[in-house]
Amino acid sequence: MAALVPEQSTASRIPGIAFILKKALISALVALWLFSLMIGIRTDAGPDGQLIWWTRLGDLAAMVAAVFGGSIVVELLRQWWGPVGTVRIVPPSVQSALAVARRMIAPGLLIFTFLVPVIFYDQRYILDLGILVLTYVMLGWGLNVVVGLAGLLDLGYVAFYAVGAYSYALLATNFGLSFWVCLPLAGILAAFWGVLLGFPVLRLRGDYLAIVTLAFGEIIRLVIINWQSLTGGPNGVTGIPRPTLFGIPLSSGDDGLAAKLGIEFSATHRIVFLFYLILALALLTNWVTIRLRRLPIGRAWEALREDEVACRALGINTTTTKLTAFATGAMFGGLAGAFFATRQGFISPESFTFQESALVLAIVVLGGMGSQLGVALAALAMIGGFELFRGLDQYRMLVFGMAMVLLMIWRPRGLIGHRAPTVFLRHAQAISSDLVKEGHG
Repeated sequence: MAALVPEQSTASRIPGIAFILKKALISALVALWLFSLMIGIRTDAGPDGQLIWWTRLGDLAAMVAAVFGGSIVVELLRQWWGPVGTVRIVPPSVQSALAVARRMIAPGLLIFTFLVPVIFYDQRYILDLGILVLTYVMLGWGLNVVVGLAGLLDLGYVAFYAVGAYSYALLATNFGLSFWVCLPLAGILAAFWGVLLGFPVLRLRGDYLAIVTLAFGEIIRLVIINWQSLTGGPNGVTGIPRPTLFGIPLSSGDDGLAAKLGIEFSATHRIVFLFYLILALALLTNWVTIRLRRLPIGRAWEALREDEVACRALGINTTTTKLTAFATGAMFGGLAGAFFATRQGFISPESFTFQESALVLAIVVLGGMGSQLGVALAALAMIGGFELFRGLDQYRMLVFGMAMVLLMIWRPRGLIGHRAPTVFLRHAQAISSDLVKEGHG
């Protein structure tokens, strides 16, 4: 009997391998049919205005081969992390090592983030990219409160981003207030606009809520463009002051930080300061979100996300729950907007289009709604990935589109799907049948 076990195991894997190859071949044929005109043939206008075309069979073959290999990889990954009854190719030792690696991702990523200015001090591009990634991480964590925890689809999140940016810019330029005074004011004003958005959409969910929030984002953008006496209109706001360190500017003057410390001035000092500033704001957003999730208001958000009717039946005030979700998410968006304004020194309506809302929402969905670590990894992958493929202008969006489709097939709930409630029964309890009969339960 023991000798039959390897044969049975091999026999059970042979149909699986045949199925994988068949499915990969079908995917490759579909890709060949779809990409034959998109990639295989390139058209352009000739010198005399006529249409000229040429073939790119090598690029077409490479794309079809990538689809064939990618289909095999996807199916193997499905077997590795599939249901209990499937054949697992990964040995138990490798699975335990992967589990340890997953637990070490968050602290390892945090330590590496702290050391980025030290490791890449002389590389301005890496520091600017890190600041950009952390900004989108903070925006993703703020939107995660509304979409991931409360389950309210918001397509106008860029409006709060814009409110925070313009609040700081106008207060700092017109009244001479410092960054540290304007930062909480920008968050409060953005939260106020979040409450104003929450009132009209109290009875809306799903697609209707998405349409209203999308309209709200466009209204804010159009107001910024047309209210030229206040916002400067399309010209934007210039001369936005930079943040200081306890009132000491990071400049080359005698009153600057470098002169007071007796060190040589470098423009990188301000970049490093901005990096740690946005890192502190992002960590504050993460800490507040985790703490709120464990409080009754956080549990009310989760109940609202799972079932609004049951949430009402439990006596939870859904009006207050929705308004607090919108206000909390908007506050974090406003804080990120204030940082964006002080980092750029110039803002205009072109920085707050619907594309920004779509990008932040994609980060939340791809990372895993409700998962803080997943949002951070998705922001790093999407923002850093766009920069990595910047040289491939023709194929960048195609590659990212295919990656998003494969991710939604392989991980429908995102990179790190996390919808477990904060309160649950750790041990299953048996309930008598007499208690669940009609009229007794």
